[in-house]
Amino acid sequence: MRLALSALIALVIACPAWAAGTQGTHNRYKWRDGEGNLHYSDALPAEAAKFGYEVVNPQGIVIKHVDRAQTSEEKSAAKAELAKAQAIKEEADTKKRTDQQLIAAYPTEEDLKRAQRQQADMLEQNLNSARISLQSQEKSLADLLGHAAELERTGKEVPEGLGKKIGGMRKQVEDQRAYIARKEAERTQTVADFDQDLAHYRELKEKIAADRR
Repeated sequence: MRLALSALIALVIACPAWAAGTQGTHNRYKWRDGEGNLHYSDALPAEAAKFGYEVVNPQGIVIKHVDRAQTSEEKSAAKAELAKAQAIKEEADTKKRTDQQLIAAYPTEEDLKRAQRQQADMLEQNLNSARISLQSQEKSLADLLGHAAELERTGKEVPEGLGKKIGGMRKQVEDQRAYIARKEAERTQTVADFDQDLAHYRELKEKIAADRR
């Protein structure tokens, strides 16, 4: 009887110690509801996932933080922001590659200037060819118009075929004039860009020289 009583007393004493040893041996969830009230739970409720939560260890130390779920609008905004950042990065990468190619293609400033002069000369040659072609077309149109005018002076009817030729030639002349105007604007813009390209080239060369010091 005394032995059984001693065993019972030992069991009663051991139970609180065992309970204390086994209590709080797993991680828990820490979160606040929509009103800001703090909660702890052993399982993750849906409300916690909605507002965000933290995982804490038995010592109360936060070992993981999970942000609240994003709304569809926030997801769209985040996606747009990510796309914008990616576009900015790609633009910067492209600019860097272009600058590297520029320096590699033209080791010296004189190399770049020579290439610019060659480009300007080529544009001017193309324009001269277009102008010569226009002069030829204008002469052909003048001849056709003169022929039609001569027929009218002599009281003859202008043939339908001649009228169509005059209309077609007028269209060619108009198109050629528009083409020349576009090419002249292109040449003007290209030559104007030369100064900016040269200034940018000098900045790159200065930076490279500074980095080597």
